[in-house]
Amino acid sequence: PIDHVIPFCEYFIIPYVLWFFYIAASCVYMVLKASNSEFLKFALSLIVGMSIALLICMIYPNGLTLRPDYIPDNFCGRMISTLYSTDTSTNVFPSIHVYNSLAVHIALNKCESLKKYKVVRYSSLVLCILICMSTVFLKQHSVLDVIGGFALMMVMYLLCYVVDYNRLFKRSEKKIETA
Repeated sequence: PIDHVIPFCEYFIIPYVLWFFYIAASCVYMVLKASNSEFLKFALSLIVGMSIALLICMIYPNGLTLRPDYIPDNFCGRMISTLYSTDTSTNVFPSIHVYNSLAVHIALNKCESLKKYKVVRYSSLVLCILICMSTVFLKQHSVLDVIGGFALMMVMYLLCYVVDYNRLFKRSEKKIETA
């Protein structure tokens, strides 16, 4: 029901499309400037997280019928018409747009080479929020899809950034040696 209360707003096509550049530019930056450890965590969060999202869609195919009947005849409206014709409203849970935006924002904020560039980190936050909002204002995703993207990122954050695998493996090696 909350999805029907959220209005359609064609101007959110701008952050929605910026997502493609945000992801690509961040990947290039992380390859060139991040430490090996930072890049590995970032890459794993993207690869494993998107794989899980696609696996969910394979196991539980899903879709939406939220798209509006009327799309304004302006520049943004034409972009949305193109989007709707190329990107169906199927397999939307969890939202990969939301998931990837969060994964990129987290990686950029954890990247040591960006620590002193607050404007980049805050800009990333604003763009990340706008992209997440755009998915529901364009009726590409439901609020549930957004929550699913957040939930998947929470799990991947724990797996990629919190768990200390070196310490975990050292413990298991000690157990093997004492056995």
